[in-house]
Amino acid sequence: MNEHQSRRNFLKTSSLAVGSGLIANSVSANKIQKNMENVVIGHNSHKYKVVAGWGVLDADKNPVNDCHEMVEDAKGRLIMCTNETKNNILIYDKSGKLLDAWGTTYPGAHGLTIANEGREQFLFICDNARHQVIKTDLKGREVMKLEYPKETGVYESPNRFVPTETAINPANGDIYVADGYGSQYITQYDIKGRYIRHFGGYSKEYTDEKFDTCHGILVDTRDKKNPTLLVTDRVHNCLKRFTLDGKFLAVYHLPGTFVCRPVLRGDHIFAAAFRSTDGSWNNSGYIQVLDKDMKVVSTPGGSEPTYKDGKLQRQYKDDPNQVFMHPHDVYVDSDENVYVPQWNSKKTYPVKLERIA
Repeated sequence: MNEHQSRRNFLKTSSLAVGSGLIANSVSANKIQKNMENVVIGHNSHKYKVVAGWGVLDADKNPVNDCHEMVEDAKGRLIMCTNETKNNILIYDKSGKLLDAWGTTYPGAHGLTIANEGREQFLFICDNARHQVIKTDLKGREVMKLEYPKETGVYESPNRFVPTETAINPANGDIYVADGYGSQYITQYDIKGRYIRHFGGYSKEYTDEKFDTCHGILVDTRDKKNPTLLVTDRVHNCLKRFTLDGKFLAVYHLPGTFVCRPVLRGDHIFAAAFRSTDGSWNNSGYIQVLDKDMKVVSTPGGSEPTYKDGKLQRQYKDDPNQVFMHPHDVYVDSDENVYVPQWNSKKTYPVKLERIA
C-alpha cells in the first residue's frame, strides 16, 4: 500500500470524526511531542536532540490536518503547508511562535517550494485535490497557476494530473513539476509557465527512466558547473539523478526506505521517509541523511545505516521513543537543526530536532 492509497483510506475514516473527538485527538497529539524531553536520535556525524513541544499551537484557532512540507524565507521565517483549509499556510519563527497564517482554498495542499526572483520570493503550492500548481507571493496572493499539462499529449483528462512537488532551477527560474500521485511524469516549464518538455511516466517494475511515485524533486546544485535533478522513485525505494533536460544519469538505492523528497543543505541531502520495510507498516517513518557521495550517514528514527560490499543494507524503523509516525518532509536551518512535518500523524505539529553532533 502506498501513501496515495493510504491517504484515500485515511480521509474516508477521518471524515467521521467530529466535535469533541477532534479536540481530544489534538490534545493527545500534543502530548506525543511533550513527552520527548532529552530524547536523542541519529548516527555518526548527525545526531539530534528532540525539542519537546516545539511549534504546538492552539488547535481550535490554528488546526492542522496533514503537515506536508516546510521552507524558509529570506527573513528566517519557517513556512509550512497543511491541507487544513482553516489555515493552509502556517508561518513560524524558529522558536516555534506563530507569526502568521493564511490560505483557505487549498484542500489538497501538499508540495511547497520557495523561489527567489530578484528581490522577491514566491511559493509554489502543489494541490493534488485541485490538480494544480499555484504560485503565490508570501502573503498568499496568487500570481500564476499551472493546470494539467495538456501540451504533453499524454494526459487524457485534468484529474490524471496529481502534482506532489516542484523544484525551481535557481539559474533561470525553470519549474519542474513532479506528478507523483498521477501519471508519474516530470514536466518542465520556463519561469513564465510555458511548457518545455516532459519525461518519465509510470512503471510498476523498476526501470531507470520511469517511476512508481515520483513524489519529490530537487535541483541539485552541489556541482555548480553541472547541476542535475534528483527525483524520488518512492515505491522502488530510491533516488534517481537526471540531467536538467531529463536524461537518466544514476540511481541511489535506499532499501526499505519510502523516501518523500530530497532536500539540500550544504554537502548533504536530507529526506523524510514516510514508511519503511514494505510500505504497509503504519507509523514506521524516519529521516535519512546522505553525504556528498550519496552514502547514508545517519538515519534518525531508523536503523543504523550499514554497507556491505558497497551496498546499503535494508533499513527499518528503530525508534523506541516513537518520535516519528509518518515524516513527510524536512527543513534544515542554518544551525543544522531539522524540522519535520508529518502526514497522517494524529494532527501533530512539526517535530524539531536540534543538532548536537
